[in-house]
Amino acid sequence: MDDQYPNNGHDHLRISARAIVLNELNQIALTHIQADDHFGHRDYYELPGGGVQDGESIYRAVQREIMEELGFHTRLVGEIGEVYDYYNLIKQENRSIYFILKCDNYCGTNWQPRELQLIKEIIWVPIKEAIYLYETMQDELVGRLVKQRELPVLREALLLLKEKTEQDSVVQ
Repeated sequence: MDDQYPNNGHDHLRISARAIVLNELNQIALTHIQADDHFGHRDYYELPGGGVQDGESIYRAVQREIMEELGFHTRLVGEIGEVYDYYNLIKQENRSIYFILKCDNYCGTNWQPRELQLIKEIIWVPIKEAIYLYETMQDELVGRLVKQRELPVLREALLLLKEKTEQDSVVQ
């Protein structure tokens, strides 16, 4: 729940597709958001991804968003789950679906104008470091809302990746 902004109801739903994206070193991508706008001061990390366009499947949306933001074609490793939350300031209910993807070939980024305003940088870090960054990042305003939404996702992904690594070593 959004405890950072007054609740004046919610009048629209935004469906997003987001991902834990692994590179060849098994590091994950984090989008460093930095801005001052109607949400107030922003300085936090967010998993890459974004809104699903009309007529687009969730999986196609996450592939497109990752190509735009990170510049990689990807393949599916697994699904993590869904998170429902709210942004009271803009009367928005959010449904975010999370995947684990692995980078394939690089194709170049295609940041949209809004991303050019918000994204300071993309960083690649081990998942445990990502969890630490989330635990210590901005804990107010929209940064707090992103933290509440994505820190549990990161922790769940760590468990899923550990299980997959153990299963893969048993198979070999």
